[in-house]
Amino acid sequence: MSDKKVLLLGAGFVTLPTVQVLSDSDIKVTVGESNGDLLSQNPDASDIACRTIENATKLCEGIKNAHPISLDVTDSKSLDTEVEKVDLVVSLIPYEFHATVIKAAIRAKKNVVTTSYVSPAMLELEKDAKEAGITVMNEIGLDPGIDHLYAVKTINEVHKAGGKITSFVSMCGGLPAPEASDNPLGYKFSWSPKGVLLALRNSAKYYKDGKVEEVPAPKLMGTAKPYFIYPGFAFVGYPNRDSTPYRERYNIPEAHTIIRGTLRFQGFPEFVRVLVDLGFLSQERRDFLEKPISWKEATQKVLNATSDSESELVLAVNSKTQFANNEEKARIMTGLRWIGLFSDEKIRPRGSPLDTLCATLEPKMQYGPGERDLVMLQHKFEIEHKNGRKETRTSTLCDYGDPSGYSSMAKLVGVPCAVAVRLVLDGTISETGILAPMNPKINDPLMAELKKYGIEMKEETLA
Repeated sequence: MSDKKVLLLGAGFVTLPTVQVLSDSDIKVTVGESNGDLLSQNPDASDIACRTIENATKLCEGIKNAHPISLDVTDSKSLDTEVEKVDLVVSLIPYEFHATVIKAAIRAKKNVVTTSYVSPAMLELEKDAKEAGITVMNEIGLDPGIDHLYAVKTINEVHKAGGKITSFVSMCGGLPAPEASDNPLGYKFSWSPKGVLLALRNSAKYYKDGKVEEVPAPKLMGTAKPYFIYPGFAFVGYPNRDSTPYRERYNIPEAHTIIRGTLRFQGFPEFVRVLVDLGFLSQERRDFLEKPISWKEATQKVLNATSDSESELVLAVNSKTQFANNEEKARIMTGLRWIGLFSDEKIRPRGSPLDTLCATLEPKMQYGPGERDLVMLQHKFEIEHKNGRKETRTSTLCDYGDPSGYSSMAKLVGVPCAVAVRLVLDGTISETGILAPMNPKINDPLMAELKKYGIEMKEETLA
């Protein structure tokens, strides 16, 4: 593929494996890092706007077929110029910019790959993408991505044999390995810190025993329950966003339970619920968070406490949330002190409680030298076979990062993305329009290639 060229937008947590795999396939990769101008046009786009070409330059170091550029994706002329130069665009910037990138690709009649969910704004471009004759391959990372491949595989196998899927539960978590889960949240960032916190603000909707259940965002953490996969892990699980479309997406109208959820270690939901109750996951702009005041002053203002003394702040916390018992209260208060909410430490002002908290948590919750991450993904299928026999089947992926190489999250998002790019470039994936891995024609070649990298889910019958 030495004649192929790719423009990769983004230089974040998971892009290195994508660039490396493509380079090893003799594909020339231009890594486009958005410049600071983007921040002034979209104040909430700090995830990409605060980064400069330095990240892209660092990403490309030592990779033979990669070179960096600075590119403002909101400058349509500049974007069009770069898209024209390549055969395919990989968009690994925040999802709200994918539609802009796809429009540029449509104008230039170039293919696109993203790892993100297909958004309504992207789906609106289906007709234009088809008319331009381009493939826009989406949802091909870990979750979404690998999860789709093995869900569709089992569902199709069961249906072909005349059986039914009566229940489908899928849980996924990107976590520190147990020995590295050494902070009050039991969590470290392997992808966008803001993305992690924003996900905690989502409401949830799913099918349970034939009925639609809905959970408003403030109550989401209260739904978390212990979730058993292997005895050695103390997981809890809670529903993630809206699972109801998967009855149609996965073609399982017979299923009475459909839940897609998130895994965390025990203790996480209770801690986050307190942060929600206190208002620290709010994106409302607050004037006092525009300057570097102390954290105790910021906490006083967020909580409307009478003073910034620790005793008054603790009283304010107690008035806004509840604890299951004194042990939990002590653990969570220790965690709030660990963050620094009652301290003289200066905030990193970002305008809103969520962004300001994110700026403080990011350096505190990074992986240290020699630490590794963990990805756990499991589908659980309840199956009723043609002859009436019932079966519980699982598909499980348990993967650890390599402290001297890729994190598990980077590998399991970046490698599937790169494999999809190769399959689009060589014509194996040639369907036009806005796509996701929902059928064997697309999925089977992806699974076959991923196995070459040791990426596959282990299938097992439990009962």
